[in-house]
Amino acid sequence: MEIFGLGIIGACMFIGSFIGRLLGAALGLGSDVGGVGFAMVLIVVLCAYLEKTGKSLNKKTEGGIQFLSALYIPVVVAMSMNQNVYSAVTEGVIPIVAGVVATVGSLLLIPLLSKLAKDTDKEQNA
Repeated sequence: MEIFGLGIIGACMFIGSFIGRLLGAALGLGSDVGGVGFAMVLIVVLCAYLEKTGKSLNKKTEGGIQFLSALYIPVVVAMSMNQNVYSAVTEGVIPIVAGVVATVGSLLLIPLLSKLAKDTDKEQNA
């Protein structure tokens, strides 16, 4: 059912937000740092794991995940509009370092995700 896909994303969002808040507290910022990003990484890793073990999600559950993935970009844009970039930059080096680390980390994940996609394509074509 589609509701299971929404539940999976909700659970990943809860865990990602928790990790983001822990990271924010560890950096002394007192806010969520990358919670949505962590949630998206969790859902990608979970789906890749399920496919690799042969326990892939059924089509309706995937439909629930695809529904929210279509909403992801507008939600992130709306969330970013609420952030005060000027105050983040004037707080010091930590917000800038966090942004650079997140960007570089994302760029470093591209080859890994590409390799996972190629492995999945090979398995499907075999």
